[in-house]
Amino acid sequence: MLSSIHTLPEEVINLIAAGEVIDSIAAVVRELVENSLDAGATRIVVALWMQQWRVRVTDNGCGIKLTDLQQAAIAHTTSKIRNSDDLWKISSLGFRGEALHSLTQLAHLEILSRPALTAEGWRVVYATGGEVVEATIAAIAPGTVVKVSDLFGNLPNYREGLPAIAQQLKAVQTTIQQIALCHPHVTWQVWHDDREWFTISAGKTSRYVLPQILRQVHLSDLQELKIEVPHPDNLSNCKDEIATHAFLNLVLGLPDRCHRHRPDWIKVAVNGRKVKLPEIEQTILTATARTLPRDRYPVCFLHLQVSPNHINWNRHPAKAEIYLHHLDYWQEKVSQAIEQALRINPATIPESLHNSRVGKLIKAAESTSGYSFNRQIQPDVEVVQNSNPLPYILKAVAQVNNTYIVAEHPGGLWLVEQHIAHERVLYEQLVNNWQLVPLEPSVILNNLSLTQRSQLERVGIEIESFGEQMWAIRNIPAMLQTRDDCADALLELSLGGDLQTAQVAVACRSAIRNGTELSLEEMQILLNQWQRTRNPRTCPHGRPIYLSLEESALSRFFRRHWVIGKSHGI
Repeated sequence: MLSSIHTLPEEVINLIAAGEVIDSIAAVVRELVENSLDAGATRIVVALWMQQWRVRVTDNGCGIKLTDLQQAAIAHTTSKIRNSDDLWKISSLGFRGEALHSLTQLAHLEILSRPALTAEGWRVVYATGGEVVEATIAAIAPGTVVKVSDLFGNLPNYREGLPAIAQQLKAVQTTIQQIALCHPHVTWQVWHDDREWFTISAGKTSRYVLPQILRQVHLSDLQELKIEVPHPDNLSNCKDEIATHAFLNLVLGLPDRCHRHRPDWIKVAVNGRKVKLPEIEQTILTATARTLPRDRYPVCFLHLQVSPNHINWNRHPAKAEIYLHHLDYWQEKVSQAIEQALRINPATIPESLHNSRVGKLIKAAESTSGYSFNRQIQPDVEVVQNSNPLPYILKAVAQVNNTYIVAEHPGGLWLVEQHIAHERVLYEQLVNNWQLVPLEPSVILNNLSLTQRSQLERVGIEIESFGEQMWAIRNIPAMLQTRDDCADALLELSLGGDLQTAQVAVACRSAIRNGTELSLEEMQILLNQWQRTRNPRTCPHGRPIYLSLEESALSRFFRRHWVIGKSHGI
């Protein structure tokens, strides 16, 4: 239940640098739905009439009593904070609680509300400045309805300068979607011009909401972790009266299944509000580097729940960008969480994450077999959680075309491409222990450009002139030392970019080639090494390493669920 609305002390008013920023219809929607969430709403309906500059937000929250309604829109009255100390530990979404007063300066404001367990509701109309001009009993279900009309009517020039209606609608949709991700327990219904526009259903976690927003992403493409971590204050034996633990909730698109052309789906939220945190966003990009194809970006939603007094909201007037205390600590925890999410472990095996690929594979096989497959039998799309506490083990069974390792596990079969699996193993070894060793005798390279020579020196390789258009290479990455084609490998390194690119090139050059015959023992060693890597799902170039053929999909294809007599027409 929200606390009562009251007038702020003078010293608090002086500390507030600016009122709520109401600069668009999207901002109106944001402020009103945040108030609904603060009231404990689990169902919010937003209705828009863009041509008439009208907005209506209806919720099933706790409602507002009449005495509070009479003060709700007066300047410097709020239920969110009480004194100056509260400015540094704000926990409400409505922030300082002055949005309603701001709206009375820009539009006509009307509120209908009925608190739970009361017999009647009230309708209150406000004048400019927030004074009540009309208060009448109203028939209304428990909850609140806020009506805003003639928005910016007193600023006609400002209206003309706003974007086109289509752009404003897009901004509203984005605003609601971002808030919905932070509050997955809420059901949303959005109307435009008396027609339903879109809905977002409540889900157990943010992972169930994201596919409703990004339609091309499936639930099985996402990995979710919720981790309780010690609060940074606790590490320094500092007493924190508000929280002793913090939480990190991560929803990550698995890199072998979904990614983006632009970094437009790296979303960060703190304490229920989507914010800009450039430092954490860069941490996410760094942690997912070398798991995605070139020029591709991750799908990631990160929600941090921290003690409110560790957030400074004064980085941006609209609370869109914040300062986060103990930033280094959180960057480390985010990197560790992403690394954990990308691992293959018993918690995600057996998995039905590759069912779309399995379906395509079965379809291709079916076209050459002459066997008709019932299209109505679809593999399950939910991830099956495995409670087996024993380490997960892949068993090498065979090799296909000297390229793919067939690996068995309790849930079915995997096909693992040997070259890129080995490339992932070698790349992580190189990152952990990049070592250059003397080269005897030296390798002589011809006709190197200035750019190529500079690139070799950039990654630590010693190069000396050895005659006209000839250069002697004095050291080499240890992994290439025994290779017969080390001259070709050095030329490849000379065309690369930074050290990380060079390490990828060395790993690719050193990995076993497709077409190489392996014994069962060699296959098993490679599988064991690969499973222990930090990012086993993709190679450093972003290619998927394995294809999962789950037992459930195979049994459906071979119709093992049939009764034998019926399947033979008996």
